[in-house]
Amino acid sequence: MSPRTPLPPEAVQSALKALPGWRIEDGKLQKTFEFEDFVGAFGFMTKIALAAEAMDHHPEWCNVYKTVTVKLVTHDVGAITQLDINLAHTMERYAG
Repeated sequence: MSPRTPLPPEAVQSALKALPGWRIEDGKLQKTFEFEDFVGAFGFMTKIALAAEAMDHHPEWCNVYKTVTVKLVTHDVGAITQLDINLAHTMERYAG
């Protein structure tokens, strides 16, 4: 299966078990990360930007001071795919 193949809902729900704090909203994986300050939030975004570029898979996100809200969906297929799950795991590693 291609990493760009839409995942069935049960596969997404199963993947969420290993992604604490992530939820499905409006058909997208979503989470809000909170950091100590703006520098921490921006540093996280910088690391993720480089990882996302290497994956050729880019998040929807918003930064307000020390929070970063993320939404993941594979836009070209209009669904959550393994790419979204992989990027969520990468975000968890960098946020930790």
